[in-house]
Amino acid sequence: MTASLANHHCPHNNAVSCGDCRLSSICLPISVKIDDIDRIDGIIKRGRPLQKGEYLFRAGEEFSSVYAVRSGSLKTLTITDNGDEQITGFFLPGEVMGLDGIGHSKHTNSAIALETCAVCEIPFTQMTELSLQLPSLQQHFFQLMSKEITYEQQLVTLLSKNTAEERVASLLLSISSRNQRRHLSGTRFRLSMSRADIGNFLGLTVETVSRVFSRLQKLSIIEVDKKEIEIADLDALKSAASAQ
Repeated sequence: MTASLANHHCPHNNAVSCGDCRLSSICLPISVKIDDIDRIDGIIKRGRPLQKGEYLFRAGEEFSSVYAVRSGSLKTLTITDNGDEQITGFFLPGEVMGLDGIGHSKHTNSAIALETCAVCEIPFTQMTELSLQLPSLQQHFFQLMSKEITYEQQLVTLLSKNTAEERVASLLLSISSRNQRRHLSGTRFRLSMSRADIGNFLGLTVETVSRVFSRLQKLSIIEVDKKEIEIADLDALKSAASAQ
């Protein structure tokens, strides 16, 4: 990234330059020109922070925007044929959500804040129009779509794992790697989701999730302090996530 780009301050936070912002890989294609940064920012909307439990969007609502998480975290869920809630994903800072609505022009999932969140709203029609004028932005959006498909494939793989230990270990590794991509610690982090949410997502009971955490801690693979997690032995955690 050029020095001039790095020194161009992010209009969302004048204390952070685009070159330093951990969200730059989502909000700003590296090859974008300085003069185009304001054009991109001109279509981005920032509303009030979402509080824990508030909805960003609901299943069935008309699709109009995609969203980039700036801070906090959210979960997405759908309602099964039996009327039960099924959590379909967790989204962390630097990740884009809402792409589920593109295919049918309506959201297929609901998104709920797990804690206080700041989110950038990017109107889809305006982004599409701007992408036609900025090839680098268009390519960037295609990459986001590709990542969404890859995420869905990874989810299927995660839920196909046989044991509860494999599923929990795989989730912890996923959060670890996603933190590293944001230049945060991959071995020490806070789980914003509850044990019940983790169990719902992984198809496990709350009791089973708690037992797995206790077992991994007893084996000195992780250290657990309520929602604070420290991965003490990354290689061992990777082994726990692998098929037996």
